[in-house]
Amino acid sequence: MKLLVTGGKGQVGSAICRCAGGYAFDVIGLGSSELNITRPDAIQKCLDEHRPDFLINAAAYTAVDKAESEPNLAEQVNAAAAGYLADAAAKRNIPFLHISTDYVFDGAKQQPYLETDAVAPLGVYGLTKLRGEQQVQQHPQHIILRTSWVFGLEGKNFPKTMLRLAREKKSPLGVVADQHGCPTFADDIAIAVLNIVLSYERSGSLPWGLYHYAGWQACSWYDFAAFIFDCAQQQGVIESRPDLKPLTTAEYPTAAQRPANSVLDCRKFVNAFPDIALSNWQEGIRTLVRDGQA
Repeated sequence: MKLLVTGGKGQVGSAICRCAGGYAFDVIGLGSSELNITRPDAIQKCLDEHRPDFLINAAAYTAVDKAESEPNLAEQVNAAAAGYLADAAAKRNIPFLHISTDYVFDGAKQQPYLETDAVAPLGVYGLTKLRGEQQVQQHPQHIILRTSWVFGLEGKNFPKTMLRLAREKKSPLGVVADQHGCPTFADDIAIAVLNIVLSYERSGSLPWGLYHYAGWQACSWYDFAAFIFDCAQQQGVIESRPDLKPLTTAEYPTAAQRPANSVLDCRKFVNAFPDIALSNWQEGIRTLVRDGQA
């Protein structure tokens, strides 16, 4: 079975391509330099050339703050391109899996978010990702996975930034403590995606639709940082953990507003795919630190 992965050089896409070695799939991972997903003609030519059995879109404009000053580019990559990919796949009867985000929510809810909860993005990034979801939902054979606080062995992310600051002896270190979400290890997303495709290969169908997939234990950015430093100290990556100072969102202003609560309820995914584990982000952090990729 042949899989085509867009965003193949990003955190999730590269993890899918790397983890695919344990599966009997022919995987083609394409970065932006190899496929411009904002050009419908390029997408159609690519699909006709490679003739994949399954299309996975892990490409995205993910610079949350920068998106506020580059809304057109974010719209092209996150919304328009998702539509182009879904349309081209539908015309060729190719199933389509799309990665989305928790930032489609405004964070006002006190409980974890369900797939059926009202969406109300606070910034350009979340809004363009929501528009991308709406485009993908026009394809009858689609799976959308909303995930959150993604970190992986490749690329830039929060854990790597924290470890760099620790090595630079930045202390005390202020970290936001009033935003809560679910860290998610990119390798776990990759394995979930590959097992979804495996299920399709075996049965010829899937329970199509929108799902939440994230780490199974919520935390704040402050708690996340504390765990990262504890692991790094235990493994000898840093000599001592920095003193952490809890900050409020108001004390750490950013160009884009973040949801105070973006914890995702993943029960629908667990019920639909009972054999696929949710992300164990604590083990993911141990892996990131142990493998020296931080």
